Amino acid sequence: MGVTQIARAKVNLTLKVLGRRADGYHGLESLVTFAAIGDRLSFDPGLGGRLVVSGPFAEGIAGPNILEGALDLLSQSGVDLGGSIRLEKNLPVAAGLGGGSSDAGALLRLARAAHVERAEDPLWQDLARRLGADVPVCFADRPALMSGIGDELQLLATGSSPPPPLPAVLANPGLPLATARVFAALQAPALKGARAPTAPLAPIGSIAALCDHIGAVGNDLEPPAMALEPVIGAVKAALLACPGCRTAAMSGSGPTCFGIFTSEVQATAAAVALRSSEPRWWVVATQLDGVAASAAA
Repeated sequence: MGVTQIARAKVNLTLKVLGRRADGYHGLESLVTFAAIGDRLSFDPGLGGRLVVSGPFAEGIAGPNILEGALDLLSQSGVDLGGSIRLEKNLPVAAGLGGGSSDAGALLRLARAAHVERAEDPLWQDLARRLGADVPVCFADRPALMSGIGDELQLLATGSSPPPPLPAVLANPGLPLATARVFAALQAPALKGARAPTAPLAPIGSIAALCDHIGAVGNDLEPPAMALEPVIGAVKAALLACPGCRTAAMSGSGPTCFGIFTSEVQATAAAVALRSSEPRWWVVATQLDGVAASAAA
């Protein structure tokens, strides 16, 4: 019987670039959450073949991709899936939503579910780190404060009463934007000396406080991304102009922007209005996981 995982869209609520490391990577601090939409991965043990791709954005990942690399790495690690992986690509590619990393994280969760006797094996976390800096948080599939190059996580506690979801709209102007281009345009200074440990997230007691935090910290990649693709500024402004939008920002390296709304009704109405006024944009109303105030062990 097939097993399915949703590779949820990763949304960077904040993103600070601390500097460029000697190895060419950049030191980051980012508050990350996940949306209620994403790609769909299915494992069919009775079918042959390795990877079958469908969905509205399937053409965007033609050729070698991170899932092929993940399948090779699983095989090298002695994890035999013995079936077919089907990817329904629902998220735009090179969009700042962690699509490839989220797909890889979901594939690791599928593999873990197929090998339940190894569920507690540290192998899965090790594979996630080897696949890419964003894959560990996507494998965890939980809000987190990321640091390092994105591979160091403080998972945020949910407790017995998880924070309420955040009504939101995701909007993409219908163009891809390579992460490497944005970091090159940023021209971050070299990161010198030892990095101080990332401090735990300060208490956030309400959606209003979270929106204030997002506005205060911001996303350091927004200015260079907007310089490369000015339409990103128009997307953000369009979200902010919608009734009920409490804050808006670019996610990751863009070009997708998110808006957090007062209610689901207002988020849905905003998405309908934006799709009508900008039919070439990809626009969806969704919910983001709420962000708790403290880090989990």
